[in-house]
Amino acid sequence: MDRSFSTSVPAVAAAVAAAFILSACDRNDATRSSTAPSSTTSSMATTTPPSTSTMGSTASSTTDKVATAVDDTAITAKVKSALMAEPGLKSLKIDVDTKNATVTLSGSVDSDASRAKAKQVAQSVSGVSSVVDQLTVKSS
Repeated sequence: MDRSFSTSVPAVAAAVAAAFILSACDRNDATRSSTAPSSTTSSMATTTPPSTSTMGSTASSTTDKVATAVDDTAITAKVKSALMAEPGLKSLKIDVDTKNATVTLSGSVDSDASRAKAKQVAQSVSGVSSVVDQLTVKSS
């Protein structure tokens, strides 16, 4: 057997394979879809990727939810600070929860006056849209 022929066949096969692989790397998606069989092309035409506006509105919606959560957390902290700064209320156990700028006060207070004062203090905090009073007055 001729020795030069036996070593050149694998070398030529490797070169052809490499050229084929490298030529496929240069193709863009448009070239691939235009050379695809017609059944694949028609199914690809019916599937559309999400539009940029849809992706943008989803991102905007997520951003709004995060911003609302951050705002609610800040409002809760401000209301708790305001309640702690109030001399007659700072020793009371008043829980504060905020959702969509609506503050809910819960826990127990020692009098109707303390209950009204806690609600008034919470309502006066910047960013609070409304106050839900779930406070109970301890019986003496």
